[in-house]
Amino acid sequence: MNMKTLTRVGMIAAIYTVVSLVLAPFTYGNVQVRIAEALTLLPLIYKPSIWGVTLGCFLTNLIGAMLGINPTGFLDAIIGTIATFGAAYCTWVLKDKKVNGIPVLACLMPVIFNFFFVGAELAYLFMPNEIVLGTLINGSFVAIGELISVIIGYFLVKALDKTKLFVE
Repeated sequence: MNMKTLTRVGMIAAIYTVVSLVLAPFTYGNVQVRIAEALTLLPLIYKPSIWGVTLGCFLTNLIGAMLGINPTGFLDAIIGTIATFGAAYCTWVLKDKKVNGIPVLACLMPVIFNFFFVGAELAYLFMPNEIVLGTLINGSFVAIGELISVIIGYFLVKALDKTKLFVE
């Protein structure tokens, strides 16, 4: 990875982390709209952003746990980061599969991954006697917030794609 790419990855991670922490009341918990998750669609136009959003998610969840503002604690630094990495990677893999010119399946990856991973994490922590039901309930709340972030992310990526920002 060259210095320019490494710098971009670091900037993406920093933006993800700062946006998440500034909007902390909306970032954590079972009802969340993590606006920084809009960046998980950057792999549609820039593959190295997979690492930027993954690092940003890890730092956000770790700092949130250390500050006591992330109710899921340190577990979220692992589970949430795995979900974000998987979603970003699959977004990149599916970027060329389009319906009417829109990469619908790629855009749904953050919603799907967070529904299952974060939904299950929340169920495990807060509804341990009802894991399946808890995953469905918590996952649905997380998915709604994620869908809002993805819609924002789609328009962000469309705008960024018109710039020269991610040209190697």
